[in-house]
This record gives sequence, structure tokens and C-alpha cells, in this order.
Amino acid sequence: MMAELDFARPGFLYMLFILIPIIVWYIYKNKHAFASMQMSTIEPLINSVKSYKTILRHILFGLRLLAIAALIIALARPQSTDTWENVDTLGIDIMLSIDISGSMLARDFKPDRLEAAKDVAIEFISGRKNDRMGLVVFSGESFTQCPLTTDHAVLINLFRDIKSGMIEDGTAIGVGLSNAINRLKDSEAISKVIILLTDGVNNQGVIDPTTAAELAKAFDIRVYTVGVGTIGEADYPVGVDVWGNTVFRKLPVEIDEATLQKISDMTGGKYFRATSNSKLREIYQEIDQLEKSKINVKEYSRKEERFMPFVWLALLFVLIEIVLQKTVLRSIP
Repeated sequence: MMAELDFARPGFLYMLFILIPIIVWYIYKNKHAFASMQMSTIEPLINSVKSYKTILRHILFGLRLLAIAALIIALARPQSTDTWENVDTLGIDIMLSIDISGSMLARDFKPDRLEAAKDVAIEFISGRKNDRMGLVVFSGESFTQCPLTTDHAVLINLFRDIKSGMIEDGTAIGVGLSNAINRLKDSEAISKVIILLTDGVNNQGVIDPTTAAELAKAFDIRVYTVGVGTIGEADYPVGVDVWGNTVFRKLPVEIDEATLQKISDMTGGKYFRATSNSKLREIYQEIDQLEKSKINVKEYSRKEERFMPFVWLALLFVLIEIVLQKTVLRSIP
């Protein structure tokens, strides 16, 4: 596609007409700039050769005209109109609902489940620059850590701040899901998504997870559920010793996969089981691709300022004029 230029202030282009009287004045001035004298014959002058300097002296005037023209065009602020961007994820609102209960400090992930979940989620956020995203955390209760925003830097900073123990311990999956739904229900986005991550079984909260899933379905919100935990046993924190160090004990990993599967099936999402850091990263990558494939590609143009090349061109013409005046055309016979 060929580049096209538009002008933010096209009225300045009318100033180019000023060049016409300047050219007329220059021609008139040169015709009357020489003294006259009477001679009996001009035959000796007929075959005389003019100096190249005399011919080239008009270059100085031409360079000055070009410099003025370039500056006028720069003042009109030319802008490109051929810059196009393909956006795969335009119109998607995503809420992350993350379990921060004490069991998320289990060491079957490195350094623990919560830190692993934070690191991978931050990578996911960084890769979706065109979406609004937000964060809900839950344990025995739930609260919104960050509402929907396009300022991903703020969201990432708030994500880094979450830690286990911020709220009463427990696993209120239904409340965590409902809180995220509340943040998305009034959204006018083309696609509304919740990624719910937990490592346990719902044991607190006044809202049943299945009831919350029905609510998500009513608001056309897809829920991707992620169960975090290895198969078998893991080292769970069970208290602190007399020196203040965390004490870990091997306990069975219990995740209510049936409920998480049901939530995703009811809402058109998908259930994933993450058993390691690398598997968790693969899950987020798959969710990323699934959501990109659901939205048609949209294109939009973006104007960019193009006046600076004309400013530099004007300066170049002035510089060439000065150099010629000081060197080649310093003295004209």
C-alpha cells in the first residue's frame, strides 16, 4: 500500500502562493540590476562565454525558495494515513480470580504455588496489551485487588503485592467466582472471560460454586478453571517452630476437579490441571490462544506525524546555500 499524506493544518499550504510574487520580484530585480552603457558594436561580446558562477548564482535563490516551501509544508503538519495494525484480542475483558489460601504456599511448585501462579499470570497479562484485565483474590472471603483496567503496569504491580494471609483463611471458590462475575456483568466487551485458579475444595462462603457458574452463564461469561497441585502428596505449611521458621508436612493433594470441570462446562470454558510450573505456563498459553481465536481480526488506521523530514530538508537547503556562498559562489564576475 502506497503511503498517503494528510495534513492536520492544511490552511498553512496557502502560504505556498507567497512564493509566486517572490519569484516575480527576483526576475524583475535581475533584469534591472545591471548598469547600461553605449557601445559602437557588441560583436566582441556575442561569442563571449559566461562564467559558470554567473549561471549558478541562481541556485542560491532556488535553495532559499525550497527551504521556505519545506518549512510551510512542515507547518501544515503532514501525517501518514497508511499505518495499519491487526488486533486479534480487541474487545476482551478478563478477570483473574486467584486462590491465596494458606495451602497455596505448598512447595510442589517452585518456589511455591502462589508465587508460581503470580509469575505465569504476569506473563499472560504482559502478552495481552489490547485487553482490559482485572484481579480478584479469594481465600475464606474475597475482594477485588484491581478492577478492569488497560493500565497493565498498575495491574502487574498490584499482582506482585498479593500474598497468603491477606484475608481469612479457607477456600471460598463460589465467592471468588461471584466477585469476578460482578466486575464483568456490566461490561460491553465482545468477550468476557474469568480465569479461576485454586488448589483446594470449596469449604467456605455463602455462595455455592455451581450457583456462581449459573450466574456467569446468564451474563455470557466464559470461565476457565485451573486446578493447581501435583498428583499425590505435597509439602504443606502447617505452622512455625520456636525459631519462627515455617514447618512443612507431606499431605494429600485434594482438588475438587469435578466442581471445577462443571463450572467450565456450564459456561463454555475449559478445565485444566496444573501439576508443575511448566504445565501451568502451558495452560495460560493455551487459554491465550483459545481467546485469540474467538475474536475476528479488526484493523484500524493510526496517523503518525511526518513534519520532521520537511524541517530537516529545509535546514539542509539553508546549509547548502551557506556553503555555496562561502566557497564556490563567493565571488561572481
